[in-house]
Amino acid sequence: MPTLSIFGAIGKQGSAVLSAVLADGAFTPRAVTRSPDSDSAKALKTKGVEVVKGDLFDVESLKEAIKGSDAVFGVTNFWDPAVFPGTPNGSGEIVQGKNLVDAAKAVGVKFFVWSGLPSSTALSNGKYSKVYHIDSKAEICEYLKSSGVPCAAVDTGYFADNLVGWALQKTDTGYTIPVAKYSPTSTQTFTWVANDLGPSVVALLKNYRDSPKNILRKAFPVVTFIETYPAVANKISAAIGKEVTFVSIDTAGLEELDVMYAYQSDCGLYKDTPVPNPDLVALGAKFGTLEDFISSEIVPHFS
Repeated sequence: MPTLSIFGAIGKQGSAVLSAVLADGAFTPRAVTRSPDSDSAKALKTKGVEVVKGDLFDVESLKEAIKGSDAVFGVTNFWDPAVFPGTPNGSGEIVQGKNLVDAAKAVGVKFFVWSGLPSSTALSNGKYSKVYHIDSKAEICEYLKSSGVPCAAVDTGYFADNLVGWALQKTDTGYTIPVAKYSPTSTQTFTWVANDLGPSVVALLKNYRDSPKNILRKAFPVVTFIETYPAVANKISAAIGKEVTFVSIDTAGLEELDVMYAYQSDCGLYKDTPVPNPDLVALGAKFGTLEDFISSEIVPHFS
């Protein structure tokens, strides 16, 4: 059985991919982490998952970690304390991503799925040139495509999963969804990571060898739903029987996030991509809906 090395396997994206790979059974997962002795890593081992050490700042450790892998799922975390705020312009994340690409090329990885984002600078014609955690991922993707390693990207939207917990703020009368710099009439593009990212990656892994399906060097937006925040708030409110309102606030407390939200409100993401993405559906990926997300992820917290 072919082996898939998964980065971020104890994080939100990597764990979603790992779960989908285990459920599908076509690939043997290998979790790569810089802390293989952590409790989270040990929990993976109890599921029979191979866990190996790899540091994204150390190319040689990456080569050793992914050696023998047929494929790689790569993701970097701009907000990792090893990266931010030490390199607030994204340069640390870029080093990590390029190291991973170099390692994959060196050991002969046959297919690389990158968790990417399109450049905010390019899509806004230069207006939003300081959303570093977005542009860094776009730069890594271009580096990957130019490396010669067979590849594809899964591009995510705002994580719907964030609405579970911290994005819903308790008030005296119910809950608010406070978002910085966001217009109530602008849509947001949401990705239900736990439900939809993994099956999308698996669909690419199982079809990349089929040339007519045109997967290589292509970016696939993974979109669960596109809605305004007030519309999302109204649907959550109806489902839980409590008042939920959207509030546009002045700041998220961090300039990087404020610029990101302003960019998304102004320009939007993947507006030309039908929901669900027909390219991924044609490859066998299945998607949830806003209603599915609310009933599965939000409602249980209020039962």
